Amino acid sequence: MNDLQQRIATSFDAQGLMTTLGATLAFVGDGEVHIELPFSPQLTQQHGYVHAGAITSIVDSACGYAALTRAPAECEVVTAEFKINLMRPAIGERFLAIGRVQNAGKLLTVCTGEVRAYAGTATAYKVVALMQATIATLRP
Repeated sequence: MNDLQQRIATSFDAQGLMTTLGATLAFVGDGEVHIELPFSPQLTQQHGYVHAGAITSIVDSACGYAALTRAPAECEVVTAEFKINLMRPAIGERFLAIGRVQNAGKLLTVCTGEVRAYAGTATAYKVVALMQATIATLRP
C-alpha cells in the first residue's frame, strides 16, 4: 500500500458511519475512490430498497476521499455541498460508489459520483444514483 492509499484507508477506518453501514474501501487511485456496500436488511426503507441515506452516504464519502487524494498532505477535506439524483430504487446484492475529481482547486474540489447496483456475481450493473459534490480543502 502506498502513502496515498494508506492516508485514505486510515481516514476511512476512523469513520464510524462507514463501519455502521458495513461499507468498505474498494479502490484508491489518484482522483478516484470506490466504496463498496453489501445489501443488508438493516439498511432498507419501507419498500425493501436500500435507503437513500445509505446510498447518499457512501457516494458522499467516495467523492470526499477522491478529493482528499488531490489535497496537500497537511490538509483535510469536508463536503461543502452536493446534489444527488436518485435514478431508480436501490435494489441489488451489493453497491459500488465511485467518486471522481473533475477539478481540484486550492480551496474547492468538484467531484462527480455514481452508485452502481450489482446482482450476485454479475459484472452488469444499473446506476441507481448520481452526485455532483463540492469538497472544501481545510488548511492547517
